[in-house]
Amino acid sequence: MNKQILILLVAFISATTFGQTASKRITEFNLDKKVAIQGYDPVAYFTQKKAVKGKATMASTYEGVIYNFSSLANKETFAKNPSGYEPQYGGWCSYAMGANGEKVEVNPETFKIVDGKLNLFYNAFFNNTLKSWNKDEVNLKKKADANWKKFIN
Repeated sequence: MNKQILILLVAFISATTFGQTASKRITEFNLDKKVAIQGYDPVAYFTQKKAVKGKATMASTYEGVIYNFSSLANKETFAKNPSGYEPQYGGWCSYAMGANGEKVEVNPETFKIVDGKLNLFYNAFFNNTLKSWNKDEVNLKKKADANWKKFIN
């Protein structure tokens, strides 16, 4: 096979795989018009230890998912390691994913960094699922990891 045809074939396969990955993520992730975390800055959870609203004018797309940032520095940090800052379980409630394998909305201001990963939780109507998560984190995390694979594989 000549070198140019091989290069084109590899490029086609890569583009097709990327398209399928992006499409699956857009379908399965907790997004509002392709925007993750209700527009909150994913890097701020790690650097500022709090939820900070990002700006649509300072957005970046990673595998089909849009992330907003509160600063150029955070946007640049994300670009160096996007998967390290994405929320677990597509941005759905970590507790619900572990307890029932369900996609449940979150309150982006209710979060916990676990093993260097951002976990978000439902917190409304006198039900803060972060409290329940903390009571059995190890088991719920294992179950959530397994349950999430059912959605993205």
